[in-house]
Amino acid sequence: MQELTHYINGAMVEGTSGRFADVYNPALGEVQAQVPLASKAELDAAVAAAAAAQPAWAATNPQKRARILMKFVDLLNRDMDKLAEALSREHGKTLPDAKGDVQRGLEVVEFCIGAPHLLKGEFTDSAGPGIDMYSMRQALGVVAGITPFNFPAMIPMWKFAPALACGNAFILKPSERDPSVPLMLAELMTEAGLPDGVLQVVNGDKEAVDAILDNETVQAVGFVGSTPIAAYIYERGCANGKRVQCFGGAKNHMIIMPDADMDQAADALVGAGYGAAGERCMAISVAVPVGDETADRLIEKLIPRVEALKVGPYTAGDDVDYGPVVTGAAKANIERLVQSGVDQGATLAVDGRDYSLQGYEDGYFVGPHLFDNVTKDMDIYKTEIFGPVLSTVRAQSYEEAIGLAMDHEYGNGTAIFTRDGDTARDFAKRINIGMVGINVPIPVPLAYHTFGGWKKSGFGDLNQHGPDAFKFYTRTKTVTARWPSGIKEGGEFSIPVME
Repeated sequence: MQELTHYINGAMVEGTSGRFADVYNPALGEVQAQVPLASKAELDAAVAAAAAAQPAWAATNPQKRARILMKFVDLLNRDMDKLAEALSREHGKTLPDAKGDVQRGLEVVEFCIGAPHLLKGEFTDSAGPGIDMYSMRQALGVVAGITPFNFPAMIPMWKFAPALACGNAFILKPSERDPSVPLMLAELMTEAGLPDGVLQVVNGDKEAVDAILDNETVQAVGFVGSTPIAAYIYERGCANGKRVQCFGGAKNHMIIMPDADMDQAADALVGAGYGAAGERCMAISVAVPVGDETADRLIEKLIPRVEALKVGPYTAGDDVDYGPVVTGAAKANIERLVQSGVDQGATLAVDGRDYSLQGYEDGYFVGPHLFDNVTKDMDIYKTEIFGPVLSTVRAQSYEEAIGLAMDHEYGNGTAIFTRDGDTARDFAKRINIGMVGINVPIPVPLAYHTFGGWKKSGFGDLNQHGPDAFKFYTRTKTVTARWPSGIKEGGEFSIPVME
């Protein structure tokens, strides 16, 4: 049995709390490792070490910090296969999807290499008689990130790369379900030249989370996960005077207009709804065809595509469409919600309830499910399922369709498929959701834009990555300067006297 560690001061460090969590291989349903769960004392010690290392790191000029990130990108590319295999083994993603997880984090690191430009302040000459004014962006100090199981490479990099580029020290508390890749990333940062103590990885559960939120040295906290926990972290962190950004759950709608290319829409829905077994906060989980004729055509296109999906372990090859969900508890919750959909009257057009994979009967595999005739009062519509389940809600008009997305409590992502530019423009302008796709099913912005949801999908006023990250991880200091006249007025040759 492998026993994992924390990563403190540039080295793997065994836990001392005596508490551990099991890390599973979800394809087999077997425990493959144990990860230590930090005590408050361990977390506080890691923060203290980070605080000691941070001033020298902040004093390092931005170009040198950027060069370390450049080297880190090289190392990520060198170890891509190793990282992806470790990620797939603990999470269950297919290898191509795992590589995509690493790649989308890598792209944020590449953006952060521009820190020397992004950290520039402003200057006003002669703001008053002989007065200049200028502003500077300065690091906060020690900051922290609490990251989820579903993107164990990407989201840690979304958090620590801009924080480190800004001159902060960073405490990463990754998910205890798949902690190996975050530990590997920390090792690569050290290999790239990051000073010891600047990036600490502390594994843990609620005790470690609360210790982060209550530690006075930690100046800011970023979180991605479920909405109830996002709300808890936001409230407790803010109450303790910290800068906090939290991103929660989602129920992403894709509207299909009658003029849409139905094959394109169906392909997009299958990829966006079932990729990564639906364990994405940007997964499309609700299809909203406008008009019964559109709905009938869409369902006709979807059924054979969904039935043809290949489900299996990452070791079965790159043609596997998706793997297992992360835990047995997650599988049981998905199955419970699917049954509630049947019980509440939805039509189960593709039934994956009896799915079993020979040789992997104990794994956490869930067959693909497709619902039709879902209504907004059903649990499968209201709840984030986080599994391979696509619900179809038929709308009779564009206004009804857009109203469904706008009235839902979540506002992470949405999409519309149409050939009509006026409809697309109206949708993009009116929708009260943070990320919008037009003929794009999963509208995750590229690294130089920002990522963030609205409503109960996001807490805080700044988004992840892009320019917002540099605002979140720095504070602005404004200086007003006036210099008294000196020798430029000419020399004084007489003895100065008091007047």
